Amino acid sequence: MNRRGIYYDTETTGTRPGSDRIIEIAAFDPEGDRVFCTLVQPECPIPAGATAVHGITDAMVQDAPTIAQALAAFAEFCTPDAILIAHNNDSFDKLFLAAEAKRAELQLPEWASIDTLKWARKYRPDLPKHSLQFLREEYGIPSNQAHRALDDCHILHRVFRIMIDDLSWEEVMQLLSEEGQEMRMPFGKYKGKRLSEVPKSYIQWLSSSGAFDKAENQALQQAFKELAEANA
Repeated sequence: MNRRGIYYDTETTGTRPGSDRIIEIAAFDPEGDRVFCTLVQPECPIPAGATAVHGITDAMVQDAPTIAQALAAFAEFCTPDAILIAHNNDSFDKLFLAAEAKRAELQLPEWASIDTLKWARKYRPDLPKHSLQFLREEYGIPSNQAHRALDDCHILHRVFRIMIDDLSWEEVMQLLSEEGQEMRMPFGKYKGKRLSEVPKSYIQWLSSSGAFDKAENQALQQAFKELAEANA
């Protein structure tokens, strides 16, 4: 089945799923070149601290759709076969979607998902931070209106496509599921293979071709080095 990756983001009144509320949902489908974006009426005041982050005020959401209406439209946009992709998805966005759906008594599709923060932490351990805006700067992507949902979706799409190279969604999800297991090649002739299965001649070629000079491949180079030392 041809799965579609859809990048999405939420803005909220705070950081606690279940007690804080979603006030904006956005999504970007690069394959279909489609976007979805709606403000949401949270039925409670937006704290000043939250507004200071994303710029969304009570006046802006006064006549916005309810969360039930917004989630129904979001589900129609994504369809059940989509793979939802978000930065810090597993600890934030996914939890907010589930909490809001429960509150609205809605049954959302059981979407497959990818947490790009987990990917960044796993394959770029050389970086001091892994926030979306830090990664944007690391990869030389122009700034946008940070912390507004649709803008962050577009930035995440550009960042993540660089990070995963030509891996398929299925390969990305498989690699993320192998937490604590041996790292696999994220690209190239032997992509998906465990590093211990990659021929030494290919590793030498990567080094001589300058592949390890790229910042995004520093973690891979270090992993090969540690593997060689362990087998020495």
